[in-house]
Amino acid sequence: MAHMRYKVWGDQAEQDGFLNVARLFRAISRAEQAHATGHFKELRNETGAFLVAAGGGFGLNGTSENLQGAIEGETFEVEEMYPTYVQTAEFQSETGAVRSFNWAFAAERIHAAMFQEAKAAVDAGQDPELGPIQVCTNCGHTLVGDIPERCPVCNVLGAKWYETFA
Repeated sequence: MAHMRYKVWGDQAEQDGFLNVARLFRAISRAEQAHATGHFKELRNETGAFLVAAGGGFGLNGTSENLQGAIEGETFEVEEMYPTYVQTAEFQSETGAVRSFNWAFAAERIHAAMFQEAKAAVDAGQDPELGPIQVCTNCGHTLVGDIPERCPVCNVLGAKWYETFA
């Protein structure tokens, strides 16, 4: 859900004239897709329909309000969701799930901070200054600047896995 929510909110930010916030939403949307891909790979043997209650916020407002929704969602994941998921996966000796959850957990902390900085700029009437935003398509690690030689979260070669949002 976060992947799609951020795509929609990125379009709204662009309409509101916040082009860098739009890039940020789109980059983090891609990171959320990386998280979902990792989780799906770990659940590859599960089939059927399941009720999924992720607690995602909905609505389409102005950019500041959408950023607030993103901050609340990322904060929930950092403070409640992923710590519980990691603990449960560890208890069940699901090492692949532990890895996938920890990678997402590391990225979500960064996403929350990025959204907070963007909201402060938008609330001051400015589009935040952002260089190229890099996303590791393997684990969802997100940064502003140059592609690292290796991802600091999952250790894959940066040039092979990173996608740039410039």
